[in-house]
Amino acid sequence: MLSSEENERLTRVGPGTPAGELLRRYWHPVAVVKELTDETPTRFVRILGEDLMLFKDKSGRAGLLADRCSHRGASLLYGRVEERGIACAYHGWVYDTEGNCLECPAEPPGSKFHLTVKHRAYPVRKFIGLYWTYMGPPPLPLIPRYDVWVKDDGRRQIVVYPRLDANWFQAMENSVDPAHLQILHQDTASAGRKPSSSTRGFIDEIASQEFYEVSYGIMKKRTYKNGRLDEHPLIFPNILRQGDATQIRVPIDDTQTQIFFVHFIPGEKPNGRGGEEDPEVLHLKPFKDPPDRLHPFTRFTMDIVIAQDHMVWETQGPIADRSQERLAASDRGIVMLREMMKREIEKVQSGLDPIGVLREPDQNVMIDTKLTESLVEMESRQQRQHLERVIQEFAIKP
Repeated sequence: MLSSEENERLTRVGPGTPAGELLRRYWHPVAVVKELTDETPTRFVRILGEDLMLFKDKSGRAGLLADRCSHRGASLLYGRVEERGIACAYHGWVYDTEGNCLECPAEPPGSKFHLTVKHRAYPVRKFIGLYWTYMGPPPLPLIPRYDVWVKDDGRRQIVVYPRLDANWFQAMENSVDPAHLQILHQDTASAGRKPSSSTRGFIDEIASQEFYEVSYGIMKKRTYKNGRLDEHPLIFPNILRQGDATQIRVPIDDTQTQIFFVHFIPGEKPNGRGGEEDPEVLHLKPFKDPPDRLHPFTRFTMDIVIAQDHMVWETQGPIADRSQERLAASDRGIVMLREMMKREIEKVQSGLDPIGVLREPDQNVMIDTKLTESLVEMESRQQRQHLERVIQEFAIKP
């Protein structure tokens, strides 16, 4: 159990909050590259509690600016894209991708007033078919080249999940809670097998569950009584790796989360070397009906693994009240993650880099996040089968 103050410290993501400042030390995806076009060159983005506007100017440069113009607060989403940047639709103030004001058309001839204006802006990079941003202090770290993101012997697929109406940390705690697999997902992740008890599911097949820290986060290891081994990592602070897939949980604000699913499919028609490639992109419909309501005024689909996950994440409340919980022996991974969060927050507050932040190119050639290739193959096959079913039922048809 946590105190209310500790819970706030780990969950709130706005500017100046402990967790928010920690998260701002990492790169986060904000949009799919192919969805910013010449016909639609601007896109509203809300991330870490900030209202921003992503745009691509006519020179092909991408920028992420505070949505409200520094002049009178009108939205730049409706601005006119130019070669040098974007001009506010209201009075024509022009900003480049770095937030420099280049012109204030209504000012007197010769005025240098525009030189006094600096609009809030964040750097943007293209990587694996997504636009990424870094919202922390300089100098900029590197975007980690995790193996599943940069391997070039296959193709990548991006699946954009429906908005999660819950705090990001609820999804991350789920990633170090392996006991739920055999119980919550007993009907959806068991290859058609039926448990003898719906209460216990397949939990009695587990011999042991372990957690240990690695350079990029927490590895969870599950050993079955038949000798099978299952392990995959939580990549700190907000990524789950499973098989050849990663779920990236990006906080929109304190009570909403955007999930980008990046799946690598080995052996199929390569589409790049992990850089500015053009992967297939799919969007999924909401897992609940009605889609704009919160529990208990909506009903979740319960025959798909990820929909079951969304159910438990959302029904804990927009921000789970951890002062009321009763942790047990099987929750030691959750305790480990919380302790890691507290430690990394303290490092940031002391002016240090948190875990997983890379600055030297020779550290970032390709980061291996998996221990055993046979496990990758098995998990990838299961992940692919599940994803195909999700896509069949929930993909939004173009």
